[in-house]
Amino acid sequence: MQNKIFTFVLGLILVMGTTISAQGFYDYTVKDIDGNSFDMSQLKGKKIMIVNVASKCGLTPQYEKLEALYKEYKNDNFIIIGFPANNFKEQEPGSDQEIKEFCQLNYGVTFPIMSKISVVGDDMAPIYHWLTEKELNGVEDSSIKWNFQKYLINENGELEVVLNPWVKPDNKKIVKWIKNS
Repeated sequence: MQNKIFTFVLGLILVMGTTISAQGFYDYTVKDIDGNSFDMSQLKGKKIMIVNVASKCGLTPQYEKLEALYKEYKNDNFIIIGFPANNFKEQEPGSDQEIKEFCQLNYGVTFPIMSKISVVGDDMAPIYHWLTEKELNGVEDSSIKWNFQKYLINENGELEVVLNPWVKPDNKKIVKWIKNS
């Protein structure tokens, strides 16, 4: 009986500690497509678009507009971060190396692409928990509807806008958001 109470209290303390010490966006570190650590804190002061990407999706041509958007605004404290994910109809089956080659050969992608992760389900990457859970991001709950869902993070690391996958990267709302300081 005492062991059950101790286990319950310890579990409660751990859960409370996790809630109390919720991370901010800049506290996350992920792996890039080459397996190197990528610390989100290096993005302080930039507007950030996070996109879950896939190479065998009807929306894959969005890579072209993402790259054009990045090239146009990368010198204006704006960055795009792509997270390959194989969660929707196995539309990103490749290895990190295959994904990197696909992005470079087919779309000339120069914006940072991270290592393949899961963006939904039990194995959801921690940064996607932050993006999709109001308890962590302080703004809203959302669910990943499909490949190419977009999350806009402001210069202070705060979630500002969630855009469904069918909103194209050159949408006026996105361009206006990037240009407004």
